[in-house]
Amino acid sequence: MKRDFLTLASWSATELRRLLELAGRCKRSPRAYASALSGKTLALVFQKPSVRTRVSFEVAIRQVGGSAIYLGPEDVYLGKREPTKDVARTLARYVDAIVARTFSHQDVEEFARYASVPVINGLSDAHHPCQALADLFTVQERVGRLKGATLAYVGDGNNVLHSLAEGAGLLGLALRVATPPRYRPQAAIWRQAVQHAARSGGRLTWCENPREAVKGADVIYTDVWTSMGYEREGAVRRKAFRAFQVNQALVKQANRGCVIMHCLPAHRGEEITDDVVEGRQSMVFDQAENRLHAHKALLLTLLKGV
Repeated sequence: MKRDFLTLASWSATELRRLLELAGRCKRSPRAYASALSGKTLALVFQKPSVRTRVSFEVAIRQVGGSAIYLGPEDVYLGKREPTKDVARTLARYVDAIVARTFSHQDVEEFARYASVPVINGLSDAHHPCQALADLFTVQERVGRLKGATLAYVGDGNNVLHSLAEGAGLLGLALRVATPPRYRPQAAIWRQAVQHAARSGGRLTWCENPREAVKGADVIYTDVWTSMGYEREGAVRRKAFRAFQVNQALVKQANRGCVIMHCLPAHRGEEITDDVVEGRQSMVFDQAENRLHAHKALLLTLLKGV
């Protein structure tokens, strides 16, 4: 029976921990699974452009013996040139798994509903589970644990935050979120994550004061203030988020050995300053590298059952 990876909340805490353990093995022994997915083909169906998601998945499938086919916005007009369900059913006859990077989360859900092969959410407007999986791996690697670690997220309540909240709730992290009131995470997603946290021993809190959120944190995480698809709101958002910049003054409020994370691309001088990105506490590029190891673990799990 095929399995999809559309949200972190659709997987159990035990399953996520196994993925993270496998990511660690992939990183420590990069050639250990060199032929595990020999002959397998991965389709990348992208409505939105990408550097990290595309390259990390293409390299990941090749490093485990398979191959990838990229279909960009000009190749597949989901729901326009032909119905999404027709694209899903057709591609499933050719390939072994599909990564769908869409504007609407409904599109990736429809893809999964009709495709007979595993579908991975490479990003949608509501969730970014692949990014969060790599992020959790990075926190575990640097902080030494997930359960009980304190992660402060400062910025927009977007798809990245939604997936981080789901992961934190399932795996027992303390997640403190600071956003302007108008840009809080979606209520339904947040509520479910809080419920998971109540069972795992985690704790999710929201405030509108970045200093309060980062005080004593092990990790400070931020993302762009204006995600793809919201460019027209750029000027309004820059004004609303002015006090939510991750800079040296804010970092000093956290634990001394606090780690800085950003999923990239970064708008240096807006949500984060250049000196913080380049500082000794920054894990931004280690975090980017860990996309590769997390994606290898995901592909091995979905296609091989490793």
